[in-house]
Amino acid sequence: MAVPKKKTSKAKSRSRKASAWRIRSSGRSTCPQCNAVKRPHTVCSNCGHYGGRQAIDVD
Repeated sequence: MAVPKKKTSKAKSRSRKASAWRIRSSGRSTCPQCNAVKRPHTVCSNCGHYGGRQAIDVD
């Protein structure tokens, strides 16, 4: 089995582990009905459409 030649510094190992902590921006898509910005795979909060049909009644 391979053995490391040098000790991995705390900064190197911590920065590698910290890459999983990043907050990524959520995806955005547009509603095909009203062209409002919405999150993907959710009902449009502006018009209430989802999947080509009226899912909820929005007034």
